[in-house]
Amino acid sequence: MKKTANLSLFAITWPLFIEILLYMLMGNADTLMLSQYSDNSVAAVGVSNQILSMIIVMFGFISTGTAILVAQNLGARKNDHAVQVSAVSIGANLVFGLILSGAVLIFSESLLKMMDLPPELWVEANVYLRIVGGFSFIQSLIMTVSSIVRSYGFTRDIMYVTLGMNLLNVIGNYFFIFGPFGTPVLGVEGVAISTAASRITGLIASFYVMNKRLPEKMPIRMVFHFPKKHLKDLLNIGIPSAGEHLSYNGSQIVITYFIAALGTQALTAKVYTQNLMMFIFLFSIAISQGTQILIGHMVGAKEFEKAYHRCMKSLKLAIIISIAAAGIVSMFAKDLMGIFTDNGNIIELGSTLILLTIILEPGRSFNLVIISSLRAAGDVKFPVYMGILSMWGVSVTLSYFLGIWLGLGLVGVWIAFIADEWLRGLLMLWRWKSKIWVKKSFIPTTDKEIDD
Repeated sequence: MKKTANLSLFAITWPLFIEILLYMLMGNADTLMLSQYSDNSVAAVGVSNQILSMIIVMFGFISTGTAILVAQNLGARKNDHAVQVSAVSIGANLVFGLILSGAVLIFSESLLKMMDLPPELWVEANVYLRIVGGFSFIQSLIMTVSSIVRSYGFTRDIMYVTLGMNLLNVIGNYFFIFGPFGTPVLGVEGVAISTAASRITGLIASFYVMNKRLPEKMPIRMVFHFPKKHLKDLLNIGIPSAGEHLSYNGSQIVITYFIAALGTQALTAKVYTQNLMMFIFLFSIAISQGTQILIGHMVGAKEFEKAYHRCMKSLKLAIIISIAAAGIVSMFAKDLMGIFTDNGNIIELGSTLILLTIILEPGRSFNLVIISSLRAAGDVKFPVYMGILSMWGVSVTLSYFLGIWLGLGLVGVWIAFIADEWLRGLLMLWRWKSKIWVKKSFIPTTDKEIDD
């Protein structure tokens, strides 16, 4: 008899931490290895990946909702409903993934024209986009199945799948780029084939893990049976959450446009600084994702006080770790910036921004942990509305006012980031303490709600 995992924050979070770290370290393996082959190839893949990253955000519509609904149903001991949600999610993201994959294949040239691609990059960018984009439905299924398995508490299994998938990708890249043992050197085409093949292998492994870990068998017929209740709930969670991500990406593009006006050094310093910052807020991301799974179970079980205190404990932990991590990175900021560049001005500017990060990161912890908790409880729309208002009304507006109008440059932009994160964070804390989320659960009261 298969059993679900014995859930605890540490047991759930450390594999999530390793998995996210792997994505950070190895997510750019194509680019890093291609840099030994051709600078033009790096640029071509970079442009194609910009398009593909937006498609991956679209796949998050379903997978975000999946994680929350499965966790809530498991907490309510409605295992049959959890399996139904899982099946509906796989079917919905398969259909959605096939539509988007087909669109990339048909409109790849049009998409690249929109990016104003230089002629010398056209052929390689199109090859990469068509191969990886054409198989992007595989990534949509991986995201969905991973969300299901994590919601059952088996985060370690997905970590192993991610590790194996990334290793296969790196090995494939090595063979197709450097051509050992007489392997044909295919460059960008080979990297695209390697990426697609590693994802297919990862999908097979993910389905194996899901079949092994789920306590009940998933009927194949359920994959293409879409009960209105489940599909509506998935979209009610997924669409606002994806909208928030799209809004954030959009606001960052506008702010990057402002920074570009400050010159190449400012733009370069921003990129290098944010690369280092990723390793600071990595801890908060892992804690927030682990907390989301736990609170989903608790809300499903109607253990609202337990859920309330779990969020507050996770928040304190994330704040303490983020301040400590930012402090340590700040102490060695100049040495770390020196890994990327020997330009003294960029190193000095980046070091100042890292110092400001000590104030920024606790505010980000509020948002990561509490927003994940609110979503897990079913309170989806409030974080989205407040997020969009603050991103554009505070972050974008203040970035221009302080950075450009008052001439504070990147320091002004970072102050705007701090104001945005702390304002949203305190609003989220108020929302969590109000306990309005107690009435937002997605658990159905009757089976008839599912069958209709």
